[in-house]
Amino acid sequence: MVETIRKSTRSEREQWVMDARYNLFNLKSEQVFIDLLTDSGTGAMSDHQWSEMMLGDESYAGASSYYKMKDAIEELLGFPYYLPTHQGRAAENVLFSALMKAGDVVPGNTHFDTTKGHIEFRKAKAVDCTIDEAFDTQLIHPFKGNLDLNKLEKVLKAHPKENIPCIIVTVTCNSSGGQPVSMQNLKEVKALAEHYDIPVVFDSARFAENAYFIKNREEAYKDHSIKEIVKEMFTYADAMTMSAKKDGIVNMGGFIAMRSEQWFRDASVYNIMFEGFVTYGGMSGRDMNALAVGLRESTTYEYLDSRIRQVAYLGEKLTEYGIPVQKPYGGHAIFVDAKRFLPNLPKEQYVAQKLAVELYLEAGVRGVEIGTLLADRDPDTRKNRYPDLELLRLAIPRRVYTNNHMDVVAAALKNVHDRRDKITRGLKITREAPIMRHFTVELENA
Repeated sequence: MVETIRKSTRSEREQWVMDARYNLFNLKSEQVFIDLLTDSGTGAMSDHQWSEMMLGDESYAGASSYYKMKDAIEELLGFPYYLPTHQGRAAENVLFSALMKAGDVVPGNTHFDTTKGHIEFRKAKAVDCTIDEAFDTQLIHPFKGNLDLNKLEKVLKAHPKENIPCIIVTVTCNSSGGQPVSMQNLKEVKALAEHYDIPVVFDSARFAENAYFIKNREEAYKDHSIKEIVKEMFTYADAMTMSAKKDGIVNMGGFIAMRSEQWFRDASVYNIMFEGFVTYGGMSGRDMNALAVGLRESTTYEYLDSRIRQVAYLGEKLTEYGIPVQKPYGGHAIFVDAKRFLPNLPKEQYVAQKLAVELYLEAGVRGVEIGTLLADRDPDTRKNRYPDLELLRLAIPRRVYTNNHMDVVAAALKNVHDRRDKITRGLKITREAPIMRHFTVELENA
């Protein structure tokens, strides 16, 4: 179906963003012209997915929809055990409840906000082991999501095995710009993990997009199908969490999949407590049916090629206008380098959030900050963490917008870029939550 979107006036947007306390999460959807806040749950389902919605089995226990999803997970990803959850952060909550304890250390490649939040909520510590190349937005490197093996081994050597519950590999790595992890790196991480007897868990929200980049950038896989690449990728993981709202192309849903029956039993306890019985876990039968189809559709080359080329189209437009973005272009979003865009604003004034507000004021386009607000505060000192990357993410929903919409976004950001020297004040916080503050933070002009 199509949805009417309404153009608003500059004066309307000024009032709306003020009422939202300069937090774009607080805007009403009808106040947004083009919504690039997230690609999570915002995609359009196919005719085959809608058809399966009509066949959903809503039995509380043992629904046929559960087994449709189980078959798809085993066929595509190779895991014999799985638990449905209502979304990705729920999957993290369940699995981490079974695996983690206070004092643990969890290395990975730039953990995303909910991942890090769930780790720190348990008084554990997330350690970033991403390669240094990821933090130079203008450097071309085919796999900026890769883990630095030396950094990783340093962490593994420094802590006893019982304090490292797992290594988390995010594919693609969202916080570094939707950047992929190479198959070679996945192999090497798994080999190192096995040497230290540490399990590997994939954060798999965008696994299919990662497979697309492996096919197109890793010579050994250029003749492999996406499904073949996906199947091999997951041989290097002991378990996975999945926000199915991304590469599952559904509006709500997620799951945990694993090889260990013991992990399955341990996690089942928490799944029943937090989500629901093990064969529905917070998902309706119709959504499980749609997800089983969505996983198969997202692992076709034709779909991925069209989707990722649209992301690149926006990236090329912005580059043409001289706007600094993370290169190579990511899989699900274009990430604008806010520090390069607004170099005169101090880091204490939330530069990427300021840029997001300016883009909204310009044309009603909603993006999201991936920077200091999201990085949050050090759990011990409670002082701001200032990440190496201060980014405005423009996340493109799947199968929703046309390239004409991307032209509007690019033109709007160019207009902001042309007047960037007049943007002399950033933002300051007036209210923030104790953890994962970026969702509900309130700000004002500095």
